[in-house]
Amino acid sequence: MIDENIKTEILRRLQAAETEHGVKVLYAIESGSRAWGFASPNSDYDVRFIYAHPKDWYVAVDLEEKRDVIEYDIVDDIDINGWDVRKALRLFNKSNPAFIEWLQSPIVYVENGSFAQQARKLMPAIYSIEKGIYHYRSMAKTTYRTHLKADQVHLKKYFYALRPLLSIRWLEQYQAPAPIEFAKLRTLLADNQTLNAQIEHLLERKKQSLEKEFSAPVSEINAFIESELAQVEKYGEHPSSSVNKMPLLNSLFHEVLRQQ
Repeated sequence: MIDENIKTEILRRLQAAETEHGVKVLYAIESGSRAWGFASPNSDYDVRFIYAHPKDWYVAVDLEEKRDVIEYDIVDDIDINGWDVRKALRLFNKSNPAFIEWLQSPIVYVENGSFAQQARKLMPAIYSIEKGIYHYRSMAKTTYRTHLKADQVHLKKYFYALRPLLSIRWLEQYQAPAPIEFAKLRTLLADNQTLNAQIEHLLERKKQSLEKEFSAPVSEINAFIESELAQVEKYGEHPSSSVNKMPLLNSLFHEVLRQQ
């Protein structure tokens, strides 16, 4: 849950961004550890949003040179930045993992119009399972090799390896985008009580510790991560899709502009 005072401040800043940049926020969510379900007491609020300019802004010779992101410095642990809707849809076409996760965030601050709802409906047609698996494999592999093989390990990095590995399991089993909530992903381990107990213990420590707490390695969890990484090595580079999905995205883009 997000503290009401924090939520009020986030909404104020989003409204200020609309005024400052002359845009409309279509969709704003919490991403990162607070949305994933393993935030520390001092975790940042990672607010991400999709916005749209008035229609005429997009009818321009220099459209490609126009800035399509809005970014602010972190102030009082609130990190806010957003993407223009056209940029978001172009990345959606590439199965951008951040955008896919934003659409599934359990913490929604703003949802104006039908953009997010329509984008979710398009996910089965747009999202590439293969690209998702490749992304999560790379994330887990990098995290494990860089952070989890030392004598003392960064506590939160365990979850930056476990979440993508369980996401791969979900993609394989359900052939659909993986949920971002760690609790939902952990249901895939329901038959492994020993591992689940170790993860639960680590999760409780994470929720009560500061962001930079270190810990001795947990051998059972390390063994699981190594086993999963060995399993996903069977996947090669993700293939390029030959299906033109742009008409679907153009249709959604035009609908957004009609609502402005």
